[in-house]
Amino acid sequence: MLVVTRDLLTQRAGRRFVGLLLVVAGCGLGLLLLPPPDLATVPGLADSLGPAAPITAVLLGAALLVVLVPRTLITVAWGALFGPLQGAGYTLAAALLAALVGFGIGRTLGREFVAERVRGRLARLDGWFARQSVLGVITVRLLPVGGFGLVSYGYGTTGARLAPYLLGSVLASAPSAFGYAAIGAAVTSPGDINWLAVAPASFGLVASAILISRWWRAERRRRAASGQPAGETNPAS
Repeated sequence: MLVVTRDLLTQRAGRRFVGLLLVVAGCGLGLLLLPPPDLATVPGLADSLGPAAPITAVLLGAALLVVLVPRTLITVAWGALFGPLQGAGYTLAAALLAALVGFGIGRTLGREFVAERVRGRLARLDGWFARQSVLGVITVRLLPVGGFGLVSYGYGTTGARLAPYLLGSVLASAPSAFGYAAIGAAVTSPGDINWLAVAPASFGLVASAILISRWWRAERRRRAASGQPAGETNPAS
């Protein structure tokens, strides 16, 4: 009886994981096949929403991120529609909501399947995600390993903790959010660039370099303490 129950649970986890893959594939296929929106009608639509425009911008931005629309495009568009500061703020709120939704989908559909099958180095890598701090999430988010939505789904399949993941996701998104929103605002108002809005983008480059440098120094100290050769790769790091 126990064996039968275990087999049923394994099959259910497999079906959920297939469902996760179908969600991701469907989102990607939709981006390729669906016609682009008529950009000429967007400003008028935003004006017609009135006081509901901010919450609509956040919800729509989150939905677009979940279906794998690149965050850069959304941020530039929101900057053009709402200005550099408001556009960046709406984009960050959308990123927080999208990170939560993507994580929840990945955790519900993929975590059980992954947890049952990770072995060896993959198990150590999963343990690293489970112990990850806010700094670790920021580092992963800044690496060119995939789009915002795809990384959110992937995080859900790991043992990552929710609070550090959400905070790290927003902090990693902040510099580029201000920078790209300022670029979008400059498209509609070329002579009125808000340099205070652009400044965080430069800070993002500095922060990325500092984060990578700190991670590398910590990695070298850990390897030296464990006696592991410098060229050997260990996912648990």
